[in-house]
Amino acid sequence: MKGKELTRLVAGQVCLHATMAGSRMAAPLLALHLGYSALAVGVLLALFSLTQVFLALPAGRFVDRHGLKLPVRLAVLAAIVGVGLSVAFPVFPVLCVTALCSGGATGAASIALQRHVGRAAEGATELKRVFSWLAIGPAISNFLGPFTAGLLIDHAGTVAGDVTGYRVAFFLMALLPLGAWFAVRSVSELAQVAVPLKTQPTRVWDLLHEPLMRRLMLVNWCLSSCWDVHTFVVPVIGHERGLSASVIGSILGAFAIAAAVVRVAMPLFAAKLHEYVVVTAAMVLTAIMFAVYPFMESPLAMGACSVILGLALGSVQPMIMSTLHQITPAARHGEALGLRLMAINASSVLMPMLFGTVGAVVGVSVVFWTVGAVVGAGARPAWLLRPQAAPHGKASGH
Repeated sequence: MKGKELTRLVAGQVCLHATMAGSRMAAPLLALHLGYSALAVGVLLALFSLTQVFLALPAGRFVDRHGLKLPVRLAVLAAIVGVGLSVAFPVFPVLCVTALCSGGATGAASIALQRHVGRAAEGATELKRVFSWLAIGPAISNFLGPFTAGLLIDHAGTVAGDVTGYRVAFFLMALLPLGAWFAVRSVSELAQVAVPLKTQPTRVWDLLHEPLMRRLMLVNWCLSSCWDVHTFVVPVIGHERGLSASVIGSILGAFAIAAAVVRVAMPLFAAKLHEYVVVTAAMVLTAIMFAVYPFMESPLAMGACSVILGLALGSVQPMIMSTLHQITPAARHGEALGLRLMAINASSVLMPMLFGTVGAVVGVSVVFWTVGAVVGAGARPAWLLRPQAAPHGKASGH
């Protein structure tokens, strides 16, 4: 795949994802500013993921039929309209619409981008390389969107934090998707995959009849849950130990930086990396870190654990994406990506509530140990993702 086209696709992903990330920070703050409760804020945040749960599969099928540009164009339009409404009407019901539109648009566009990159790559080594680069996009946008929105909220209004500042922040977030379209519109569309004629329509569950796909979804769910549990538990443990907000933020920031660094480094070693080895090693290392994390008393020790976890979990997504494209029929790549996105976002909606319930009853340390045990048990399915496990060598080529 040409480097210039890959750069454009990464830039497009950054623009759309930054819109969602900035809105996801600004919308709850505005809701609190307007006097809404923490429960209302929780519902608002859930809407960013909830849309992707229901739209991921239809979006994946749409992408399989229409390729890259039409889905991205529609996603850009939905993001602009959804976020732009909060500029004109900065009230809670409209913030909910913004959450639904920006979350759904980002999810649909990511499926289109990932499918295009996977189909354009030639061979397993290039798959790992391009998905490592594409995975850097969310890391950049998760900083760019909230940071920019925060500056505007504080300084664009006549009084710090007034509604004018929020409107300006949403206005910028509504402009960012235009950058995504300008980046993607000159990318060459790939030829459509010929779909064999069948008497029976395909169903998404048919994908799960393949043992490799079932293992991949299980492994992906386990590892995505680890991101959620780390984000949820570290602030709770830090608060219990009397750590300041800045220290807790630094610990979480160390995790994010480590995840980004490993993704920058992975393209350099793509030819020497084997997907099943990286994923298995990440699961074992994550299980060990979750086992020892509750015993880490000092901020420095917690930060070191977060860095190791960031390196382990940050390495996983490119390997998962590479494997998924190798074991899925070319005509159903978008549908498979939609299935993966649906599972991840369903986990992001449900798992924090489960963690909170368990943590309140038996303590947050037990949450770490339980999830660590599950991830450790998932190392065997991860190892069985090796190409030899695929029937007729299905997973050994693109």
